[in-house]
Amino acid sequence: MPEQTISGSEGAASPAPKPQGPLALLTLSALGIVFGDIGTSPLYTLQTVLNATGANPTRLTVLGSLSLIIWTLIIVTSVKYVALAMRIDNDGEGGIMALLALLGIKKRKRRIIVLIGLFGAALIYGDGAITPAISVLSALEGLNILIPSFEKFVVPLAVVILILLFAAQRGGTEKIGGLFGPVMALWFLSIAALGIRGLLLHPAVFIAINPVYGLSYLAHGGWAAFAVLGAVFLCVTGAEALYADMGHFGARPIRLAWSALVLPSLVLSYAGQAALVLSGAPSGNNIFYQLCPRLLLPLLILLATIATIIASQAIITGAFSMTRQAIQLGWMPRLRVTQTSAQGYGQIYIGPVNYLLMLATLGLIIGFQKSANLAAAYGIAVSLTMLMTTFLLFIAMREIWKWHLIPPALLAGALLIVDLAFVSANMLKIVDGGYIPLLLAALVYAVMLVWHKGVEAITARLGEEGVPIEHLLAKLADGSIARVPGTAVFLTRAAKDTPAVLMWYLKHSRALQERLFILNVAVELVPWIAGHDRITLKQIAPNIWRCQARFGFMQRQDIPAVLAAAHAQGCGVDLSDLTYFVGHATIVRRHQGHRLPAWFVGFFSFLDRNATHTPDLLLLPPDQVAEIGREIEI
Repeated sequence: MPEQTISGSEGAASPAPKPQGPLALLTLSALGIVFGDIGTSPLYTLQTVLNATGANPTRLTVLGSLSLIIWTLIIVTSVKYVALAMRIDNDGEGGIMALLALLGIKKRKRRIIVLIGLFGAALIYGDGAITPAISVLSALEGLNILIPSFEKFVVPLAVVILILLFAAQRGGTEKIGGLFGPVMALWFLSIAALGIRGLLLHPAVFIAINPVYGLSYLAHGGWAAFAVLGAVFLCVTGAEALYADMGHFGARPIRLAWSALVLPSLVLSYAGQAALVLSGAPSGNNIFYQLCPRLLLPLLILLATIATIIASQAIITGAFSMTRQAIQLGWMPRLRVTQTSAQGYGQIYIGPVNYLLMLATLGLIIGFQKSANLAAAYGIAVSLTMLMTTFLLFIAMREIWKWHLIPPALLAGALLIVDLAFVSANMLKIVDGGYIPLLLAALVYAVMLVWHKGVEAITARLGEEGVPIEHLLAKLADGSIARVPGTAVFLTRAAKDTPAVLMWYLKHSRALQERLFILNVAVELVPWIAGHDRITLKQIAPNIWRCQARFGFMQRQDIPAVLAAAHAQGCGVDLSDLTYFVGHATIVRRHQGHRLPAWFVGFFSFLDRNATHTPDLLLLPPDQVAEIGREIEI
């Protein structure tokens, strides 16, 4: 029977709609999700920069630092991410994992590209642990100005706030998510107004818009000026979110929010703080909060705390989304992904990621105590991720845009100089705590590589034991295999041959159901696959069907929906009487021949035992699943 293509059912497995709605509403929503991290950086960035320059900064130091901050915002965020990266999307999706998928990491052996991209993704987890800690701490430290004796309560209060935030993830943020955009809009307008108030004290500070001041400071400041670059970089932590969250809102609302409100507000805030210092204010006592009239300070501290909670929420949600992409692409162990909202596909919860991030964040707060101390550990992971992204963008300009070598080499080369300068400056922070995000990233990186290599080893091992499907069909045709009523659905990794789980079942039961449905699930390198392209169905013998269900790496793999669609198109699947047969492997090391190292097998076996079972990942009804176990040697 010739192949026929049938559509998957509507609902969970259907592609998520593209961002729709009025541009103003999408822009407001983007403010609440995309810009929280970079938007709360004024709380600590300039303070950290001036602390790094030493006591009593000179006029040239302040102007040079401000110039570096302004041009870092322009070059890294406006040019690299808004103007360049956001034009290279994977069917509307952005971020380093989507970029890796776009470059075809599964279709071609691209070991160097894969290693670079995955390390960049792993580094984001290190950043994800520090961002909530430094943001919330820096907001609450404003209470020290209002009530000096409150200093000893800042850390305990930050711990309580973050515990509540992480605990609330299970229920989702749908009910309060609508408030994020208006709150962040109020935040940006507030810091812009405070910046203008500071500028009125010393308007001449705006000459720092001239990049000569920043370059001159670097040229004449020596080693100390180079070290300050690591603190300057804090102003763009969170810029990666503009690219990673592009699929939620579309590129246009993010660009509009950045250009019309976020960038002007940030520049005004930093300029106002610098003007305040030049007017004679002490630089060692939280410059940001000194901009605010004392009468309004409690309200500003409350708004800052809420803004940093929103920024932390965005980081947590981003970690969930990236984890799901990595799972779908086969680079992370299977984890249970809970949808917390029927409206937004991005509203998900992954328990292990949530609690591991919480433990890391709380450990950082308790260990470092102050935002100034955390700043020493912050930035190294983000700067390395941005360096990896520049490399991948160069490849994309060559392969996706088909540019000749010279233009992308010049553009990526210029960005590479900036990235390397920031990476080098941030490397000076390693002994002061910068090793922590690197260790977290190394752990995630190891998990990714071990898991992917282990799955490849299992697939290869099963391939060695493959039985041609013709062999099974011949036995069924001559009646040597007993048949029983019902429909059996066998899930397999292989697109050909007889599924291993079917042969295991036949070996022990010595019978097969009257109707057989062999299903191979494939995750493609695009985020969404439409229903009419998702399922390829072929009848290979009477009452025996082979099906491939293709999903994008952003889609839920709803297998009952696939079976319902096949039934609706005339396939002989009895939905009221079917059993899903799934293999459950116990991983052991080979006794002879080519085998993996013992530590590797042990690590992979640990990951496999603690991963979510396949039935849960594929949304299979528990009362219709039969798991068949066996040992697999690798």
